[in-house]
Amino acid sequence: MAQRTVLVVLFDGVQSLDVTGPLEVFAGAESHLPGSYRIRTASLDGAPVRTSSALILVSDQSLADASEPHTLLVPGGQGTRHPDPRLTDWLRGHGPRAERLVSVCTGAILLAAAGLLDGRRATTHWAYCGKLARDHPAVEVDPDPIYVRDGHVATSAGVTSGIDLGLALVEEDLGRDVALSIARHLVVFLRRPGNQAQFSAQLAAQTARREPLREVQQWISEHPDGDLSVESLAARARLSPRHFARAFQAETGVTPGRYVDRVRLEHARRLLEDTADGVEEISRASGYGTPEAMRRAFAKALGTAPAEYRRRFRPAPAH
Repeated sequence: MAQRTVLVVLFDGVQSLDVTGPLEVFAGAESHLPGSYRIRTASLDGAPVRTSSALILVSDQSLADASEPHTLLVPGGQGTRHPDPRLTDWLRGHGPRAERLVSVCTGAILLAAAGLLDGRRATTHWAYCGKLARDHPAVEVDPDPIYVRDGHVATSAGVTSGIDLGLALVEEDLGRDVALSIARHLVVFLRRPGNQAQFSAQLAAQTARREPLREVQQWISEHPDGDLSVESLAARARLSPRHFARAFQAETGVTPGRYVDRVRLEHARRLLEDTADGVEEISRASGYGTPEAMRRAFAKALGTAPAEYRRRFRPAPAH
């Protein structure tokens, strides 16, 4: 088995969890299978860096002295707002040489500034997706997934998603059993698929300003198995269907149908994770009506079937 070098770029203002989360995953793999990874950190001048939480990280070497890695990992943090031009230049020159280029959180902004995401699909922390799209129009920004793979480039969302991405990369390199073993060791109960949304349906949509629309949002969340047609929801808000649909989207940022889809999917996922209910019962309770309808929704949104989702992401029972 060939040893893979993982090089983590350090800079002042880096987010400590963006660094330590993925590193714990790769270090866990190295402990499980010695010789699988060689983990190194490097800063511009080889000097210690101060993270955004004031933690001091000591690098192994300078970027100038670093050998070409298999996996080049660029974390995010406040230091990505006004990066040292030398860091961007180094990434521009060395990023293409890595067999695998990875960013965590706003590390994607550094990759984009170096031109390494042009023409690629990418993500970052949901709060910075708009900025990434505005500043780098050549990048296809997807604000929904917790991580995105596009060829040899992988970008991830905020902080803990770096662990999810790290586990996915270890699974790719060393197999599912090793990745699951590391997940258990890190007490990561649910290994989230990359196309899982960054946050819940209720957080993904803004809270409506007007009380009738907020009440409708709450009703949808509490009654995913109810009649959630635009006509029914509009009547509950005491608005015409056309006015309701327009006002709901204006105040929440999503259409009523899209919001209902997200709530039902989230409800079904939660039941699959937390209960032993059958797929048919869950499909009815979540408003899908039939297992086939729920299967289609899962395939479209998560790329997996409900039964497989439960097998992969339901915590093992305690003994």
